[in-house]
Amino acid sequence: MSMLKEFREFAMKGNVVDLAVGVIIGGAFGKIVTVLVEKIMMPPIGLLIGGVDFSDLRFVLKAADAAGKGEVAIGYGELIQTFINFLIIAWALFIVIKAMNRLKKAPEPTPVAATPEDILLLREIRDSLRK
Repeated sequence: MSMLKEFREFAMKGNVVDLAVGVIIGGAFGKIVTVLVEKIMMPPIGLLIGGVDFSDLRFVLKAADAAGKGEVAIGYGELIQTFINFLIIAWALFIVIKAMNRLKKAPEPTPVAATPEDILLLREIRDSLRK
């Protein structure tokens, strides 16, 4: 089997296509949540904590020179911002999956068929003969 034919069979499997769709939708969803967090949620939170923008928080190891170059800093604010983004994305996905699970109908249990009367009578006769 040629490599091209194998690749085509692999790429056309349902799981690969589903995964590709999921990744594309996830990327778009991530962008929406990023804008939601950065432009809508974080400004009020920053205002409440004194006008701090998390992405600007950093620990300066070496100050910049007179030309404004050469600063060495650890930007921990971006880590905080990314963590908050992750929590909001995880919460939103949890809500979406929970809603999807509610929409799925649980399979109704199949009712147990009643035993016919003649079978019950035969069982009684069998049990009485055993005694």
